[in-house]
Amino acid sequence: MPSRRIAPMAGLALGLLFDPAYAEDNTLELDTISVTTDAYESATGPVKGYRATRSASATKTDTALRDIPQSISVIPATVLKDLGSTQVERALEFAGGVSKQNNFGGLTLYEYSVRGFTTSEFYQDGFSANRGYPSTPDTANIERIEVLKGPAASLYGRGDPGGTVNIVTKKPQPDAFTTVQTSAGSWDRYRTAVDLNTPLDSEGNLLSRVNLAVEDNHSFRDHVQSKRVFVAPSFSWQLDPDTHLLVESELVRHSSTFDRGIVDASGVSRTTFLGEPNDGDIDNHNNRLQASLEHHLNDAWKLRLASHYKQGSLWGDASENRALNADGHTIDRRYRERSTGWHDSITQVELRGLFDIGSWQHELLVGTEYEDYRKKERVTAIGGSRYTLDIYNPVYGQPKPNGARSGTDFFEQTQSHALNLQDQVIFTDRLRGMVGARFEHFEQSIDDFTRNHARSHQTHDALTQRAGLLYQLTPQVGVFANASTSFKPNSGLGADGKSFKPEEGVGYEVGVKSELFDDRLSATLAAFHIEKENVLTLDPATNLNRAVGKARSQGLDLQLSGQVSDAVRVIGAFAYIDAEVTKGDKTLPAGSRILGVAKRSGSLLGVYEFQDGALRGSDLGAAFTYVGDRSGEAGTRFELPAYHTVDLLAHYKATDNLTVGLNLNNLFDENYYERSYSSYWISPGEPRNFTVSLTLNL
Repeated sequence: MPSRRIAPMAGLALGLLFDPAYAEDNTLELDTISVTTDAYESATGPVKGYRATRSASATKTDTALRDIPQSISVIPATVLKDLGSTQVERALEFAGGVSKQNNFGGLTLYEYSVRGFTTSEFYQDGFSANRGYPSTPDTANIERIEVLKGPAASLYGRGDPGGTVNIVTKKPQPDAFTTVQTSAGSWDRYRTAVDLNTPLDSEGNLLSRVNLAVEDNHSFRDHVQSKRVFVAPSFSWQLDPDTHLLVESELVRHSSTFDRGIVDASGVSRTTFLGEPNDGDIDNHNNRLQASLEHHLNDAWKLRLASHYKQGSLWGDASENRALNADGHTIDRRYRERSTGWHDSITQVELRGLFDIGSWQHELLVGTEYEDYRKKERVTAIGGSRYTLDIYNPVYGQPKPNGARSGTDFFEQTQSHALNLQDQVIFTDRLRGMVGARFEHFEQSIDDFTRNHARSHQTHDALTQRAGLLYQLTPQVGVFANASTSFKPNSGLGADGKSFKPEEGVGYEVGVKSELFDDRLSATLAAFHIEKENVLTLDPATNLNRAVGKARSQGLDLQLSGQVSDAVRVIGAFAYIDAEVTKGDKTLPAGSRILGVAKRSGSLLGVYEFQDGALRGSDLGAAFTYVGDRSGEAGTRFELPAYHTVDLLAHYKATDNLTVGLNLNNLFDENYYERSYSSYWISPGEPRNFTVSLTLNL
């Protein structure tokens, strides 16, 4: 099993950096660094420009990025603002090695992959946020998006080994301000967002902030639309000098057309909708409440108690396209009714402390977590007469099928208890290390009402580990290495009516971190190797899953962000990923490429901001994105071709408080496909389009 190999392989990886000579007293004097209140960046606060210097996603402590022996990509909200985008996936294009996967008919950020491995997990302020089918996070309440590369189970628990996305939400600030932004774009897309920050007392101990957004969007896709209302109030209360309370909440009301895209057929238009316009929308309602209480026991130790509750429901009916028929111009469709509800309750208790043992400085984190996740899901497919559509000349309004009903109907509950330990160690002024471990016990039960009320129950204990070292060669260049493990429960039941064994993974990474242009620009180059086993594969004899597969991903990625000069800011990434199945079956044989993962991908965003004259504060910029060819359907030869897009942007600062923006996307009107799940579920990319925006600061 991969987890059993972690100890010797961790020793090998870390041995690439560790020199026994440093066990001696080779203390070097560091340059004195002066930190002022204005220049200090919080790990959860705003980022000036594109270059973040601190993060809590990799350690759950406020740590300088240059001191963490692991690759971390931080995409500030400024990037999305410059791009004029409200899509989290757009930001992830600048993280390096992140690929678009199944988006569940456009309803949610359902799946994506990091370093070759697909996951449906993402986190929000350190809490799991993607159980069930929650609506895509709204950018109105996002401060930064952080991608921790490689397995992170020793810190966050069950998940996939490629990486972890943690979204840091906006927090109340000490100064009052109000920002109103409204935008309009191609295909009748309209959005208005308000960010209202208000201190509630004269001392600044009680702060409030409300972010809200309203959207009404149509699409280049025929008959496809969406609407959204988003409200996120938060409160911060400094109870006394040592105690701080933060309460955050979100309410999302989202409805949209269920759109599986197009089929693989010559000449089919990228605008053609293959569902039924009269099906109505799928509704997705979500509510989140989260509270965190922090208390400084003394100058060195801090206690944190935090709780998270999320509830959601999704319901609606849709006609879904199937494969192209032998005649080459019609498809069969199926009509499905959906009704899903879920809730997730998480409680965390953490103790953090600073202490010395000899000449070594330690920052210790001891934490425990309890989670109770429940989901009730029913999907009913209705059979009957042929429900076809001509893809070149669609005629809508056919009677819905009214025959036999089949599908899935189950209730799932997962409870987990975890204890984690992490120690960040400063051995010398140049050598730092980090070790972590997490013991997790989970119980999973599934009641399957479609199989004579079959019930399965499994319990599992998992120990995941992480270790890393970073050596600072010069004040500007550091080298690092790490090794870590992961595990994730597999959902559903096999042909024997029993639950599957959890997936297990192990990852290794070595890399270089550097600061360029007088510490204005940060860059990280890393090489990685990741393995995963107990991957679900489809048994062709039963058309049910079985957990026998293995997969491997290896490659390198480069990321950079910051200021080339006072006027020019840039952020970009490049990734080379060789990801394939190493053990499969007839449906997904060994050697198959992993779905949706390009071997080569890259992105670059550059913005020039005028420093003087009448245009001071205005800017011009461009973004370039490249994605190589990818497997379009697991286990087949169907591939999506490579593509590249160019976007232009401009913002004119009319007054100190008013900015007018223009974004022109897909400048050369590239006809491309951004994702697929099979040869008959293909999502076309957007044609050339524009967005005009007005931003008012009060």
